[in-house]
Amino acid sequence: MSVRNLRQLFAPRSVALVGASERAGSVGATMLHNLLAGGFKGTIYPVNPKYDQLAGLQVWHDVARLPQAPELAIICTPAPTIPGIVRALGELGTRAAVVMSAGLAHAVDARGRSLRQATLDAANPYLLRILGPNSAGLLAPGLGLNASISAGGAPAGRIAFVSESGALMNGVLDWARARGIGFSSFVSLGESSDVDFGDVLDYLASDASTGAILLHVEEVRHARKFMSAARAAARSKPVLVLKAGRSQESAGAAACLSGVLARPDDVYDAAIRRAGMLRAYTTGQLFAAVETLARAKPLYGERLAILCNGAGPVVLAADALQYGGGQQAVLGEDTVRRLRALVPEWRGSGPLNLRGDAPPERYRDVVDLLLHDAGVNAVLMIHAPNAVVDPAEVARAVAPLARASNRNVLACWLGAQTVAQAREIAQEAGMPAYRTPEEAVNGFLQIVNYRRNQHLLMEVPASIGDGEPDRAHARTLVREALAHGRKTGRYLLDDAATKAILAAYGIPVVPTRAAATPEDAVGAAERIGFPVALKIQSPDVDQKSDVGGVTLDLDTSEAVLKAAERMRRRLDELKPGARLDGFIVQAMARNPQAHELIAGAATDPVFGPVILFGQGGLAVEVAADHAVGLPPLNTVLARDLMARTRVARQLAGYRNHPAANLDAIAAVLVQVSRLVADLPEIVELDINPLLADSRGAIVLDARMRIAMADRAGSTLDRLAIRPYPAELEEPVDWHGERILLRPIRPEDGPAHVALFNALTPDDVRYRMFVRIRELQPAQLARFTQIDYDREMAFIATRTGPDGHPETLAVSRVVTDPDNVSAEFAVTVRSDLKGNGLGIMLMNKLIAYCRARGTREIVGEALPQNAPVIGLVKKLGFTVGPVDEDEGTRKFALSLR
Repeated sequence: MSVRNLRQLFAPRSVALVGASERAGSVGATMLHNLLAGGFKGTIYPVNPKYDQLAGLQVWHDVARLPQAPELAIICTPAPTIPGIVRALGELGTRAAVVMSAGLAHAVDARGRSLRQATLDAANPYLLRILGPNSAGLLAPGLGLNASISAGGAPAGRIAFVSESGALMNGVLDWARARGIGFSSFVSLGESSDVDFGDVLDYLASDASTGAILLHVEEVRHARKFMSAARAAARSKPVLVLKAGRSQESAGAAACLSGVLARPDDVYDAAIRRAGMLRAYTTGQLFAAVETLARAKPLYGERLAILCNGAGPVVLAADALQYGGGQQAVLGEDTVRRLRALVPEWRGSGPLNLRGDAPPERYRDVVDLLLHDAGVNAVLMIHAPNAVVDPAEVARAVAPLARASNRNVLACWLGAQTVAQAREIAQEAGMPAYRTPEEAVNGFLQIVNYRRNQHLLMEVPASIGDGEPDRAHARTLVREALAHGRKTGRYLLDDAATKAILAAYGIPVVPTRAAATPEDAVGAAERIGFPVALKIQSPDVDQKSDVGGVTLDLDTSEAVLKAAERMRRRLDELKPGARLDGFIVQAMARNPQAHELIAGAATDPVFGPVILFGQGGLAVEVAADHAVGLPPLNTVLARDLMARTRVARQLAGYRNHPAANLDAIAAVLVQVSRLVADLPEIVELDINPLLADSRGAIVLDARMRIAMADRAGSTLDRLAIRPYPAELEEPVDWHGERILLRPIRPEDGPAHVALFNALTPDDVRYRMFVRIRELQPAQLARFTQIDYDREMAFIATRTGPDGHPETLAVSRVVTDPDNVSAEFAVTVRSDLKGNGLGIMLMNKLIAYCRARGTREIVGEALPQNAPVIGLVKKLGFTVGPVDEDEGTRKFALSLR
């Protein structure tokens, strides 16, 4: 990923238009008109050998003849000319270009390269960034720059819109102009041969003129890059996604149900959620969400109170809230009593109908009471116009309350012209305003969903506490399975082999044995203990029950023998020619109250391994109740994955069914996540059913598909989110005891708080540059939940006197997207300073940056922070003088 030279793309001071023309309808003529009509204050250089002058501007016959290097070049010449023009621009010193031309991917040059690759090869030596090819251009309304084929430009605003589609770009611009929506930038990526979503997200995340980012996504090509950039951007500002292509089916044939169920759209949904972004499903919903989030205040709960001056709209709003998964507020007794005095007809629960003649004062008093009730997190006020009450007066009565409250007040003004002034008053008071009850509720739910997604970024999960898996044994089992597969050509592991691998990861499994013959099945049953279940093994049968291949509750050896022989005959009758590899014998798991679940993994062609969870059993496909998540999972993310299914409500308990052990189910999902992260050979995994009850969870049936390691790829390359890098753990001796230097984990949250609390006020100020009494949850999450792909924090840890992990010191480095410069910080517990922890962690940090190819490490400290200044001098950093503006001293260490 790289933001290098993107400033010249988004905010150029000069633009060259290569292929400028006066031919009506041509791209060159359209581009020249838009550049001039937009009011761009910078220099414009038309380039075309056919003209001497266009629109009053001097035309240059060749790029090489330009008087200076333009910061941005717009190229709209035929495809074969593009590589040569890009090379000439690079030699001149231009660092960004928009390639409007299409057809570069399929045409080839004299060397047999595609013209797209030839263009990239021409740009690379000069670090010249390419937007496109086949881009519809870009707009920077704040600069008056319309370097696009869109007519009319766009008003300036604080929304950045990034799209792969030029056609959608034009439609959205026209739609937004009619509604007065402004933009900080508007970008058509085209084919994204160089600049892609990840690059643009990184740039916009730090762009002060952008308050929210909207993405229209057709396809993500570099999942790791996209996810890292999206997670970083979503921490600083709202990022909303309109994903096209929702109807796509799963790619390729799948041997396991997980591969069938994990549809591409489900995976995109999981990725958007995991990155802390918000998904919209229509263009209108996308901009409505921006409008809502731009005005919304932080939401500290999800309970909505609804009031209206009529029954019909209230019912519509309540229905929309219920079917959207929202919660109505439950009011306190005192609030109910006082509301009954204001609205005698109200029954004391549910939405409030103030009646059509409700004066503005009643709206004000009811809203005021609701905003002071602890059970209310937001208020939706609906007003239907009538001849009795002036809507503007209602808005004026409620506006001061909305402005002063730290809770959200949303307003729905039914109608158009009659309520136009009321809507304007509400918006000026910071109240999101809507035209229908359903729109208003959807707006509230967008705030809720955004809060939930952000919460996943900020949550500090607990440790699952199940110890480390036996990775070595699991790898041995996979290697043996691969060797067997090379001989037989079959890479679908049976129930017994799959369970052995699951057991190596601490996943509870029903005792299971494989048997080659009916007699062997009897022996296996006697070793397991009766009663047992018997199942056939056949690579030609997907559903064993379809051919009578499952028998339960076998109590004796004779019963097992007869059942096995009967299965063999039944298979011959129903599926002649089907191979019978033997039988599976397993202990009976009797529990009529257990839930049948499915847990598994599949491999998405874009995002790599994904984890699936939902309702299991024979009707799993009919039930269609499942959710998808991206590994690596922790307990918080596993719980979120479970909560997104309908079966989650059953798992919480009902009537005489006790709640299932949700911690045990989450632990299985976390271990499945570890399994697919550690073993790239695992392509698909089905655990169906996973039986869960109040005592725990256990695997009843499972199967797995594996692939040769060279086809599966490395662990790090195949995962969209880099997992915890266990290979960087390093035990060291420190003053006679063994401590561990390792990357920080989200589970280190409590120990990190303890470290902070053990710092003196001066040490806190030296680290934070300000005095802070306690770490806020968002700060703690930011320190412990890091993206290992672009930042690193090493801690020195040991087991404390209370038996819990204890963090002694931490060193941290954040690398820029180009991996050129990395900024570091180091903190040692105040009572342990001077004992070598700081230099140990800094040496580990420096070695890590060298291995990554980072060019330099930089940092800064207050002049009074003598320990850190002395430490960096020992390590070879150059230390600058005190910066008079910032009051700090800066350090740098070259790693070249």
